[in-house]
Amino acid sequence: MEMMILSFIGSSVQSEWNLSPAEKSLISTMVFAGMLVGASFWGLVSDSFGRKKSILGVATITAVAGLLSAFSPNYMSLIIVRCIAGIGLGGMHIFTSWFLEFVPTPNRGAWMIVLSSFWTVGTIFEAALAWIVSPNLGWRWLVALSSVLAFIVLLLYGFVPESPRFLCMKGRIMEARNILENAALINRISLGTGMLISDQWHDHYTASENTHLLSPKRDGTHDCNSSSSSLSVLFSLKLIRTHLLLWFLYFGNTFSYYGIILLTSELSSGESKCADIRLHSAKGQNSGLYVDVFLTSLAELPGLILSAFAVDKLGRKLSMVLMFVLGSILLLPLLSRPNEILTTTLLFGARTFISATFTVACIYAPEVYPTNIRSTGVGIATAIGRIGGMVCPLVAVGLVNGCHQAAAVILFVITILLSALSVLLSPFETNGRNLSDSLGST
Repeated sequence: MEMMILSFIGSSVQSEWNLSPAEKSLISTMVFAGMLVGASFWGLVSDSFGRKKSILGVATITAVAGLLSAFSPNYMSLIIVRCIAGIGLGGMHIFTSWFLEFVPTPNRGAWMIVLSSFWTVGTIFEAALAWIVSPNLGWRWLVALSSVLAFIVLLLYGFVPESPRFLCMKGRIMEARNILENAALINRISLGTGMLISDQWHDHYTASENTHLLSPKRDGTHDCNSSSSSLSVLFSLKLIRTHLLLWFLYFGNTFSYYGIILLTSELSSGESKCADIRLHSAKGQNSGLYVDVFLTSLAELPGLILSAFAVDKLGRKLSMVLMFVLGSILLLPLLSRPNEILTTTLLFGARTFISATFTVACIYAPEVYPTNIRSTGVGIATAIGRIGGMVCPLVAVGLVNGCHQAAAVILFVITILLSALSVLLSPFETNGRNLSDSLGST
């Protein structure tokens, strides 16, 4: 919801404060700048201090900064507060790593799609909310109401358990045991016997059939050389190729995903001086924006279904490559500036496939990295993706407003195809593989 706001408040703020196109684009760019910082920062916090503490920090900053945005007295204050909100939003990948560490391997793909579906629900809900609220109450009410969900996350924080896999990595065995026992109690099953250890400890410990479930002697005494070890693993030569390919995947996916969203907004706003690339007349431009963004937001529903079908059956890599290629094909007809209905249909289809690749990529990246660097690795990849998000508004807004729609489309298509190539070259297929706790067990 907080990200979809960018599709709606730009034109309203531009009219209220007489902003230039560059100043309008800077609002989105500063949000992504904040996310660039937040993605890496919260990844480090999560791997050092825990998923739960990171979730608290992310939700607090997002909620407070989101609400304060509604009270911005001028353009500069809005830029600052939205950038701070971006720092909070940058840590949203923590939720994925946290949830991933609770899900068993056979059902992992399906359950991660279920989690990703709430992103889709948020985009559709935000588009509907903007359609209802903005024309009647203005952009400030839209921003304020959109922050409510982040406050609800804070209210639910007390129910959040820490990841047992993270606790085990840190040697906090008894805490991990308590969480697993509570889960077993709720599910009315028993944990069985054996020693709970990280897979990187297999060379150090041997458990017999009569060993107790957990060894309290080791609770709190094994930190796995957390900070220095994690950083050395993160920047090891073994992961260089993985890093580079994932970074480009996230950059290209973010650039193309938000490019399609902002391209829809720009073509629907009717503000371009190029009359032949407007989707709506000036008379109907306000309603046209909300209708088109809402309709293209619905494209994420078939994208979700498509990714749910493909992620386990075709595998992570093949499903992403196929959907990238299909998405780029649907953008090509926009080079000839087709009519309103065909343009909306093409953008709908392209968003279906690109949103599906985004969903699969957000599952794939946390599976690639071991537990001790999972959030940090995904955080850095997400941060690189935010650079694509920062550049994207300048391209989507600048090129279209400058009567260069064809150039914008070509750039998006090339970026999408290069993203597909980065997936093809990736050395890992994670479908059906257990999560690893250390680099040696990948």
